[in-house]
Amino acid sequence: MYDVTIIGCGVIGASIAYTLSQYKLNVLVLERENDVATGTTKANSAIVHAGYDPEPGTLMAKLNVRGCAMMEDLTRRLSVEYKRVGSLVLAFDEADRATLQHIYENGIANGVPGLEMISAEKAREMEPALADTVVAALWAPSAGIVDPWGLCIAEAEVAVRNGVTLKLRSGVSAIRDLGEHYEIETASGTYESRYIVNCAGLWCEDICNMTGGAPFTTTPSRGEYYLLDKSSGNTVSRVIFQCPSKVGKGVLVAPTVHGNLIVGPNAEDIADPFDVSCTAPGLAEVATAARKSVPNVNLRDSIRNFAGVRANTNMSDFMIEPSKTSPRMLQVCGIKSPGLASSPAIAEYAAEQLEAMMGVKFEKNENFVDGRTQVRFRKMSPAEKAELVAKNPLYGRVICRCETITEGEIVDAIHSPIPPCSIDGIKRRAGAGMGRCQGGFCGPRVLEILSRELGLDRKDILQDKDGTIIITGETKTGGAKA
Repeated sequence: MYDVTIIGCGVIGASIAYTLSQYKLNVLVLERENDVATGTTKANSAIVHAGYDPEPGTLMAKLNVRGCAMMEDLTRRLSVEYKRVGSLVLAFDEADRATLQHIYENGIANGVPGLEMISAEKAREMEPALADTVVAALWAPSAGIVDPWGLCIAEAEVAVRNGVTLKLRSGVSAIRDLGEHYEIETASGTYESRYIVNCAGLWCEDICNMTGGAPFTTTPSRGEYYLLDKSSGNTVSRVIFQCPSKVGKGVLVAPTVHGNLIVGPNAEDIADPFDVSCTAPGLAEVATAARKSVPNVNLRDSIRNFAGVRANTNMSDFMIEPSKTSPRMLQVCGIKSPGLASSPAIAEYAAEQLEAMMGVKFEKNENFVDGRTQVRFRKMSPAEKAELVAKNPLYGRVICRCETITEGEIVDAIHSPIPPCSIDGIKRRAGAGMGRCQGGFCGPRVLEILSRELGLDRKDILQDKDGTIIITGETKTGGAKA
């Protein structure tokens, strides 16, 4: 019998698992995919929003500002890449200027630190690549950029290391309320739990419907992106937004923590939450909007296009409260942007709800071990590299030339608390395949290392999700045949 079962292990579920692992609770996390961080957490803008967008008085406003303030210390403890670079919201006409004034007032009311309305001249002094048509800007120095899947993986790893049970390939098919506890039927078996936390993202509505009906509807919204080579990484040094609209925060141009430039997204309602295809019209829309802000953005430097799907609902605020029809289930639903920025505060608030509103007994786990250290060979000094290679020669073998990722880092990832089963799982943990060739050179070698370290046949190593088979058989001479 588990005390609390968390459904979904994106960044919200992982943040809650990390928080609950600090207490004497028997916690289970159920994830439908073969790894954590494979949904919306994997494909988003990677922005830590400052908190000026949400309307004052909303839960979203409170948790955005709180989460943004928590992020720097959290990522330092967990060895997750993060930079507080600040953001600029651009106005191109008088209507935009009025919008800027509104979100500035929102931000002041929400307690966002350092907000400032600045002139077009000052904005272009800060970012020379901005368009000449900019008439004003809102400067938010507390905004940042982060590695979103790195944060999710780190929190989930620390939670598992502290006793949380993670079950992958465990999509939930039924939930039965048996009075004092739930019986949860999944693809990996049936589990019993006193409480449930619904963090299923795009599938939150489905989980609600298993216990009496959802008080909201979900519309999947696809956003398409360009990821540019590091040669374009310094085009801007801050997050560049346009004025927000009813469909979202608009197309941005921003540096990434890995040194690239990200451009996007658009917003298109779709029927299939699994549809992460990129389209010519969608990418053209992103390109046109991006050039309005930064005319010289070089989209010919694109090394990858990708799309993510967000869980838009008909609610204007986050829902973090006990279910009206099943009061031992905590609904953590409608977590759209700024969900990533808010995630550590959402976890904090969810724990408060479990204790104060639902009666879960919280007792500090004196054996809790916080923190995580990740080797990033490329960022070490020559002396540090030499010392590391002397201890373990695997760190002296570069596997990913684009990103300077060593075999030692890949082996570390494979033997982490949540071992990856795919090449993209290594990419998310160690960075191999993130560079200009997108794994064209290192992918086959990563496959061999995974096969060796996991003791699996090469045919059983996946590209990413289940079904993404790379090798289908062997030739008579023993070579691989795709």
